[in-house]
Amino acid sequence: MSYRSIACLALGLIVSGLCAVSTAPARTGVTLVETGSSLFYPLFTIWLPSFNKTNPWIRIETSSTGSGEGIAQAVAGHAQIGVSDAFMSDAQLNGHHGILNIPLAISAQEIDYNLPGLNSVHVKLDGPTIAAIYSGTVHLWDAPEIAALNPGVKLPHHEIVPIRRSDGSGDTFIFTQFLSFSTPRWENGPNFGETVDWPNVSGEQTAKGNEGMLHTARVTPYSIAYIGISYQQAIAQAHLGTAMLKNEDGFFVLPTVQTIYSAAAALGPRTPADERLSLVFAPGQYSYPLINYEYAIVSKHQASAELADALRTFLFWSIEPCSGNAAAALSSVHFIALPEYIRALSYTQIASIQGP
Repeated sequence: MSYRSIACLALGLIVSGLCAVSTAPARTGVTLVETGSSLFYPLFTIWLPSFNKTNPWIRIETSSTGSGEGIAQAVAGHAQIGVSDAFMSDAQLNGHHGILNIPLAISAQEIDYNLPGLNSVHVKLDGPTIAAIYSGTVHLWDAPEIAALNPGVKLPHHEIVPIRRSDGSGDTFIFTQFLSFSTPRWENGPNFGETVDWPNVSGEQTAKGNEGMLHTARVTPYSIAYIGISYQQAIAQAHLGTAMLKNEDGFFVLPTVQTIYSAAAALGPRTPADERLSLVFAPGQYSYPLINYEYAIVSKHQASAELADALRTFLFWSIEPCSGNAAAALSSVHFIALPEYIRALSYTQIASIQGP
């Protein structure tokens, strides 16, 4: 067994051991501010009641503002936790010493559509075709590029309405990264980021947050949108269709626990100590191509020892397999738990958080 494997195993046992230990001297109340990812927000609303039962001294104020805002608020010190679907780039970290990117769970993104009469069909799409839709070069649902991927499906001769995010968004980062990795011409054009210079497409619409993307797709026939998997139940209730996406190995797959796990298993071992790694377009027959770590963006240096203590307590709780990373919590938003070797890396980063 390698030294890295032994170290990860040891740290994993320490983290798992925390589950059986009750921490609990009475403490003065502390308030933490969390803001950011609308994809992650539904999980936070599930976590908080359970967390507060065992940690009533910590109050967490949470809001869904988008990953870009979450990063900005954490870096500026206005929030202790900025949740992002995307890690911070080298350029974003430049000049911000001590900012940590800590994975808390693994999530995914769907490509959904409102195709009257076909929402019960899993239309097949690939990166180049989606890039062409968002570039305006493919603008009809029965275009040859889409028809070739869906033999036997009677596609409508109707204009496609692409919907994209209006706010700085980790969802946009993941989506455009998939387009860049799968489509060289997109990589040379808009490329990827929380915001990009989108091509002007006739009839396109914009929406804020996953809530806005879902609503806009629901009320807009013939639309297509990228929506976080934590909204899967709401997507089903809105009777939207979900695409099968072509992965790097050329297979069409849906976002399921198995395909998300397969993608994470393929790329997760490459995760460096600072845990900034894209899981998009992972290799493997069963790998779903649109998955990501959900990051807590936090400062290693907190304004007080009390804040640092509260922040460590919550983040440790969030990655423990018997609490925040328990299947009962994650399955309701269709996330999966961190693999043990990633949990160990997150544990090390969390343990480094300190007061002045």
